[in-house]
Amino acid sequence: MLKRFIAYYKPHKFMFAMDMLASFLISAIGMVYPMVTNRMLNDLIPNKQYKQIIFAGLIVLGLYVLRMLLRYFVQYYGHVIGVKMQGQMRSDLFSHLEKLPYSFFDNHETGSILTRLTSDLFEISELAHHGPENIFICAVMIVGSFVYLCTINVWLTLIIFACVPILVVVSLTLRKRMTEAFTERRKSTAVINAATESSITGIRVTKAFTNSEKELEKFEVGNGMFVESSRKSYDAMAKFHSSTSFVTDVFNVIILIAGGLFLYADKINFAEYSTFIVSVNLFIGPVQTLIGFVEQYQNGVTGFKRFLEIMDEPVEYEAPDAVPLENVRGDIELSHVTFSYGDDREILEDVSLKVEKGQILALVGPSGGGKTTICHLIPAFYKIAQGNIYIDGKDISTLTLESIRRNIGIVQQDVFLFNGSIRDNILYGRLDATEEEVIEAAKRANIHDYVMGLEKGYDTEIGERGVRLSGGQKQRLSIARVFLKDPAILILDEATSALDNTTEIMIQQALDELCQGRTTIVVAHRLSTIKRAGEIAVISEGRITEKGTHEELMSLGGTYKSLYSLQFRADDYAV
Repeated sequence: MLKRFIAYYKPHKFMFAMDMLASFLISAIGMVYPMVTNRMLNDLIPNKQYKQIIFAGLIVLGLYVLRMLLRYFVQYYGHVIGVKMQGQMRSDLFSHLEKLPYSFFDNHETGSILTRLTSDLFEISELAHHGPENIFICAVMIVGSFVYLCTINVWLTLIIFACVPILVVVSLTLRKRMTEAFTERRKSTAVINAATESSITGIRVTKAFTNSEKELEKFEVGNGMFVESSRKSYDAMAKFHSSTSFVTDVFNVIILIAGGLFLYADKINFAEYSTFIVSVNLFIGPVQTLIGFVEQYQNGVTGFKRFLEIMDEPVEYEAPDAVPLENVRGDIELSHVTFSYGDDREILEDVSLKVEKGQILALVGPSGGGKTTICHLIPAFYKIAQGNIYIDGKDISTLTLESIRRNIGIVQQDVFLFNGSIRDNILYGRLDATEEEVIEAAKRANIHDYVMGLEKGYDTEIGERGVRLSGGQKQRLSIARVFLKDPAILILDEATSALDNTTEIMIQQALDELCQGRTTIVVAHRLSTIKRAGEIAVISEGRITEKGTHEELMSLGGTYKSLYSLQFRADDYAV
């Protein structure tokens, strides 16, 4: 872990070296005052050399001015190094997140991931700056103070330093408890962020169902966890600081007693004793700094561990010798595919399907039967356990993921739009498209006229997740996005099921044009929308139970006919 942490310093080697040099000079200047004090008490004051006293004072003042400038350099550039490292870690983490499989996001809440991208990395950057600086300065000061104190009185110095092992034992004993406590607090922070992100995203649903009290109750669970874990972490921290501070206080008692005895026994004179008392802070100060640094160290290390947890997650698997899928016709075949999401229950079991170029295949059946899962497997969002999927006769496990997905367009019921303009969201289909191509895609999706009626047209901001648009407008934007992408294969997963009849008819017209010349897989509960499919497959409990055209399935009198008859009876009741 340490090696991986140090690697982030490499791009900043020069500035880091300058930071350490400045830290060394700060430590060296800190040694000057007790040295000047010693000379004044032993030489200048007894010999009444007042000019030299003033001159020495001015030299110390000049050095303190220099130390002020050095401290500015360390504070500013040290933090800049930390922030740049934080930025690089955030870039690495975000880049890695983009490469992780669907299954990772199925099992991790957005709020928890955001915690690792923000507060965790902030603590790491603070450690990156203060860690080496504190350790370096304190090491120099402790060694330097030991040497200097020995020049005053070796035995008194050795007595003081003999107490260090006690401090080390106390620190190591209590540090483990701090580590565990701070780790738990990090987890509880992630829980709060996840709950908050979920509640804020769903605030409209909360208000519609007047469930604010329920959301507050859910939030308070995480909030209570945070308070309790924080209490434990502060308890561990308080024990650590109070115990270690007591040990350093004992140093002063030892100096008082031992120094007094040495003075009584004429082992040290009063000037040396006074200098020793002043100079011993050169040792105690760095020790207290290191003690205070432990909390920051725990925060930073805990954050870095959580950072590495995600960085060590395996990315989407792609065969080392994978080749791009080119000149796509659109033939699709599923051969004896079996799949589960990681639990014991199989979502798909021995499923075989074949769709030829330009054909429309409809998937129907009860909810949870595996229809959407098939839609997720064709673009290789999940790795199948058994069987094979072919596009144009090529096993998708031998193809690059980017090339597979570039040739597949997906329109889902739950449309996701990015916070930005209408143009930005259409351009997501093909980022290098021209303005004319964007407008043409919007026209084909039957949304151009609506956009031109807006004050800012294509520059209109749609809000987070397209909150300023209706369901039909969102869906047409997503269709325009796919028109712009112009894929050979199209997947429509419940694309119109959440819309009213009038809007559905309008969007169905756009979808009909979108399907022309493309291999299309349609998942639909409204069976009236799939009559013209070349083939319909009924999926139930992970298996294909029926397959054929609308007329063939109706004549069978099986599950499809039951679903069809039940749906139209329900429509009659609705009318």
